[in-house]
Amino acid sequence: MAGKLYLCATPIGNLEDITLRTLRILKEADLIAAEDTRNSLRLCNHFEIKTPLTSYHEHNKIEKAYQLVEQMKQGVNVALVTDAGTPAISDPGEELARICYEAGIEVISLPGAVACITALTSSGQKTRRFSFEAFLPRDKKERKEVLKEMERDTRTIILYESPHHLHATLKELYEALGNREITICRELTKKFEEKDRTTLGQAVTDYGKKEIRGEFVLVIQGKDRSEILEAEKKAWDSISIDEHLQLYLSQGLDRKSAMKAVAKDRGVSKRDIYASLLASEN
Repeated sequence: MAGKLYLCATPIGNLEDITLRTLRILKEADLIAAEDTRNSLRLCNHFEIKTPLTSYHEHNKIEKAYQLVEQMKQGVNVALVTDAGTPAISDPGEELARICYEAGIEVISLPGAVACITALTSSGQKTRRFSFEAFLPRDKKERKEVLKEMERDTRTIILYESPHHLHATLKELYEALGNREITICRELTKKFEEKDRTTLGQAVTDYGKKEIRGEFVLVIQGKDRSEILEAEKKAWDSISIDEHLQLYLSQGLDRKSAMKAVAKDRGVSKRDIYASLLASEN
């Protein structure tokens, strides 16, 4: 019988956040695949876990994944852990999970600590709809494209950032998104945990003055839908109603559907569009 892959969430700071189920699986598994075996060994020693460790990280994520899958095919149960939090979230574990599915290996995720959700729920920002961007791309072109997408995103946005890039990233976000609300979460679940709810403009000023330490999660207010609708309405106001109608007719819509679409774009009734077109014809 084939083994299984267990995605085991480990604490992001406070060791008390590990679950009883995760402790049991780490002890029962045949092998623990760890992002940093030295870091995970300290965790294992603390909880008296004797399971053998092997390294699985960004630089061997494909080659090692196939090796681990071959072992699982032979009946080995593998527990995957990251340095902190839930594997496969902004983590090479997503590749191992994908390759396991391709090979028919069962993947089981054990719920537990994850920095993005911990930050979101304690941020005071809206939580019903959110997007997780992890770390912004380092490639300048890709980074610019992602920031452009974020500019129109109406969902709450969650980002990770390291201390030495934080101030520069805050400046980029302010330039791209405007003076949005932001909650800056530092050292979550740890002794010196902090949450600073402010604005991007104020954050650029404040974090340019202080020494920055620790790991950060940024929770940013989404774009107001009314701003998007108002901007779209202004864009349509720059052309005549007849030109607007012709745009939809050229896309294959019949006249009735085109008039309905124009009315929706401009935030008026179809009757108003009909009256305006009738007046222009006369």
